[in-house]
Amino acid sequence: MPAAKRILILYTGGTIGMQMSADGLAPASGFEARLRAQQALEEDGAELPEWRFRELLPLIDSANMTQGHWLAMRDAILAGLAEEGCDSVLVLHGTDTLAYSAAALSFLLLGLPQPVLLTGSMQPAGVAGGDAWPNLFGAMRMLQRGERPGVQVYFDGRLLHGARVGKLRSDAFDAFTVLPRRRQGRHADEIPTTLDYRQQRRPVRIAVQPLFPGLGAEQLRAVLESGVEALLLECYGSGTGPSDDEAILAALREAHERGVVLAAISQCPQGHVEFGVYAAGSRLQQTGLVGGGGMTREAALAKLFALLGAGLSRTETERWFALDLCGELVE
Repeated sequence: MPAAKRILILYTGGTIGMQMSADGLAPASGFEARLRAQQALEEDGAELPEWRFRELLPLIDSANMTQGHWLAMRDAILAGLAEEGCDSVLVLHGTDTLAYSAAALSFLLLGLPQPVLLTGSMQPAGVAGGDAWPNLFGAMRMLQRGERPGVQVYFDGRLLHGARVGKLRSDAFDAFTVLPRRRQGRHADEIPTTLDYRQQRRPVRIAVQPLFPGLGAEQLRAVLESGVEALLLECYGSGTGPSDDEAILAALREAHERGVVLAAISQCPQGHVEFGVYAAGSRLQQTGLVGGGGMTREAALAKLFALLGAGLSRTETERWFALDLCGELVE
């Protein structure tokens, strides 16, 4: 892949640029000057690619991430690439929801010819022995080497697929990994123009509901009747659930008939959905559930957002949800 000549650095906030406030660590502006000062201290600082810096205001702690921020990131990336003449993108992001944003951008930027890396840190820049500068300059060096188009996460010396990554730890530098979930399914033959990076999106009302022993039909119905456009159901094992509870099955079936998209993933860290293995899974599938294979929660949620946000119907959303668009389902 061609080496980066000019990088767009989009700073959204997060621990990497935080400074102490009266209430504790909080996002702070002025990070561009700190970055340039640190680059001058790096052994290869003068050899790194040229870069342009943009802040996504207001800067946020990523715990406050919303769909609106995803859309703003997508718009800022496209605007920065067009206006600054950049050939690659580095997004600085907080770690709490970094995996969610990486997945969202993976689907919002389908077909983008430039590579996009996301990074952040477990400790603020400037902490002795911290991971902020190694992650940031490590990501720049990766882009300098040349990366393929698509969204990836660079963290603790590793490149991780944007639609497969998950955060496993909250107190270690190697906080992120690609979850070892079974990858199977069928690639989409091509990405339609209705789903590529040029397509505007809108916010979507989505709920995530894990199954657990004791979940009542009235609880599930309350979620389904709250105005959601899609429900991501986190099933047991290979896609099973309380298939002998007719009230739960009826709640799902009725919601599907109303036009709610019903999608299923496995709540097992290394699980995948394969409805036909057990009768309990087959009965759930019959309510209208579409299986998400080995997709993570982050990827499945982001994919539903991108599909419905593009204006697809329930039937179209179910069709594309089951196909691999960027490596979320198939290696």
